Amino acid sequence: MPNAQSAVAPQISIQVLNFAQSADTWEPMLDLVRLADRAGIDRLVLSDHILYGERLEAYADPSTGGSLGGKQPTTPDGHWLEPLTLLSLFAGITTRVRLGTAVLLAALRPGALLAKQLATLDVMSGGRVDLGVGVGWQREEYESCGLDFDTRGALLDHCLEVCQLLWTEQVVDHAYDGVRLDRIHSMPKPLQPGGVPIWVSGRLHPRTVRRVARFGVGWIPWGDDVADPRPGIVAMREGLAAAGRDPSTLQVQGSLPLVRTESGVDIEATVAAVPPLVAAGVTDLRVGRRWGADLAADAELLERLVPAFRAAVGRGSE
Repeated sequence: MPNAQSAVAPQISIQVLNFAQSADTWEPMLDLVRLADRAGIDRLVLSDHILYGERLEAYADPSTGGSLGGKQPTTPDGHWLEPLTLLSLFAGITTRVRLGTAVLLAALRPGALLAKQLATLDVMSGGRVDLGVGVGWQREEYESCGLDFDTRGALLDHCLEVCQLLWTEQVVDHAYDGVRLDRIHSMPKPLQPGGVPIWVSGRLHPRTVRRVARFGVGWIPWGDDVADPRPGIVAMREGLAAAGRDPSTLQVQGSLPLVRTESGVDIEATVAAVPPLVAAGVTDLRVGRRWGADLAADAELLERLVPAFRAAVGRGSE
């Protein structure tokens, strides 16, 4: 479906750093979240690591899920806050911004527990939650949780299947590989119809296409596809159509780099990149910056960037 147009209004998002090599306080992070909510950012996301082994070089190995040339931002002793716990705090200090993960290693959590956590968060946030998931790259995280790293794709699929069943069915009967739900009830359901929206991270690969078509509202490109997501967008739309779904509903994360000059960020040049990305099918434009390092500069930038972005995508002064 190369010519399918997106039916989703483009949004602007940022990643909040829930990790640091060391941290005396996390208050600047919370101040950033409040600021982003007031400024009109559409979505905040967090990343996920439950624990670390010492073979961080594996992050640069695409054969096990890493990104070629990539480097982890901390040593094994870096501080990583658990994202779902943290999003619960964010929900209490914001009113409108969407709250998500990019990405959560969902298979490290039992599906029934994850379904309950996310349903609770969705209800208490007023239906503002997104779940971005991936399989990860670190063998030690799976083995330390008693899971088989080599079956992580199947583990993720089963976790998502359990979540969606518990979010959408009043009574669930389900059995898979030692997990049995025998007339199981789980309340409350998420406020969002169909459950918490799922965004699937991965390279352009048949498995990723199938996972997006089966579970996802959105695709988070990974590896080489980050630089040019267009072929992947075509494949994802075709996968949705083959599954009987409307390809125009596909959401896609993309990067919106800040254009810098000697005098600072050039807002006009930055947002000039937005229309071509939107035309290609990108719906979530993530602004790259080390947010929270200078809150005064963040506030000044967002005051100019958010209205310019909205104008560029035809959202006016909402």
